[in-house]
Amino acid sequence: MIVVCSDTHSGRDHELTDHMVAAVRRADLVVHAGDFTTVAVLDALQAESDRLFAVHGNADGPGVRDRLPAARTFDVGGRTVALTHRRDGGATGLAMFGRSRDADLVVSGHTHRPSVSQADDVTLLNPGSYADPRGNRPGYAELERDGDALRGRLLEPDGTVVETFVVG
Repeated sequence: MIVVCSDTHSGRDHELTDHMVAAVRRADLVVHAGDFTTVAVLDALQAESDRLFAVHGNADGPGVRDRLPAARTFDVGGRTVALTHRRDGGATGLAMFGRSRDADLVVSGHTHRPSVSQADDVTLLNPGSYADPRGNRPGYAELERDGDALRGRLLEPDGTVVETFVVG
């Protein structure tokens, strides 16, 4: 299982709830789309999972920016994932970013609003913010390999499933 999250916006801790701590600890991979805010938060999440793929966001301090790239691309279950905090141009900009990296899935953050949409041949996933939703539904996502596809779920931090989707 892959846990996808973003926009922690904490000064001291990872802010994971009991359900999310368990999900992060058992995940094969944890993906974070930026805005930890401080190195202490990044370190706290890495203490829960040494399998963390992350990027920095616009609210991250210099210590986080020194340790994490602005974007990265990796493979999961035969699917290519492009990870960034945000891109100018909204969904179009994110889709163009994904296509430039031959990605099947683009993971981004920044809006604090959980969403999944299709932009032609690229799935766009924003897990939302589990810790600082700013008036939106708090959220994160889980992905599971299913043959040639990835099956996904948007969830609330307590584990309530909000939406399901398929990549591929």
